[in-house]
Amino acid sequence: MTKTVLIAGATGYLGRFLVAEYMQRDDWNVIALVRKTEGAPTATKLVLAEVTKSETLKGIMDGGVDLVISVVGITRQRDGLTYQNVDYQANKNLLEEAIRAKVPRFAYIHVLKGESLAHLPAIKAKQDFVSDLEQATLDGKIDKATVICPCGFFSDMKDFLDMAKGGRAWLFGDGNHTINPIHGEDLAKATADAIEEGRVTVDIGGPDIMTQRELAELAFDALGKQAKITFVWDSIRTGLIKALPWMTPLTIWGPAQFFLTAMGMDMVGECHGTHHLKDHFAQVV
Repeated sequence: MTKTVLIAGATGYLGRFLVAEYMQRDDWNVIALVRKTEGAPTATKLVLAEVTKSETLKGIMDGGVDLVISVVGITRQRDGLTYQNVDYQANKNLLEEAIRAKVPRFAYIHVLKGESLAHLPAIKAKQDFVSDLEQATLDGKIDKATVICPCGFFSDMKDFLDMAKGGRAWLFGDGNHTINPIHGEDLAKATADAIEEGRVTVDIGGPDIMTQRELAELAFDALGKQAKITFVWDSIRTGLIKALPWMTPLTIWGPAQFFLTAMGMDMVGECHGTHHLKDHFAQVV
């Protein structure tokens, strides 16, 4: 029997891959939730709505939506919207409409180690929504929820490539913290599979686990340059985390705090996919 999935955040990096993944699965119709039709991905149906405005969501899930997947979140703050407005409230609006329409399943794209990072403004709003989603499941308002926690996208590794282009990479500590970033296409497939399997929370990464040092070396290799890496005291990283809120606006220190905090952790999820960062770097350059 054909089912229907509604994908919110369908025009974003991962959203487009999710739409494509479900479009190629024969048993799914795909509703792409977009703010405008221009540049929208190919889907069974496009629905125009503003997720931050709950009144625009009324009725969009009526008529038999079986699954909602939200990839809604701020990547760069704009339009005066905050993390609370988007990462929490917009997703809460989607969840409340799903509950009203009796949608049985809801999936959310979170971030790896969200609970440990919840003290950061960029992550707190996401973690607060996850708590609401889990409570909705406990209360029987949603039959099944799946939370996907990726450790980082290939596109997030651009900073390493930019440092290599500049001639020197700067790493905190010894550069031995590990990560396995994932390509959007691989994450979309892993997400769809995890939902199909009924998994509750899944930490997902790409096929290759590497240290930050190895990642920097990979960036230099892609450019055909000799690796030049400088290791700085980790106390500088922790000092910046504390100082940035006093020196810069939230639009800058919010994402910077997350990046700097993650740089001091191992960010490794289950290995999935067939795309390799080495090939991605080669394609980019």
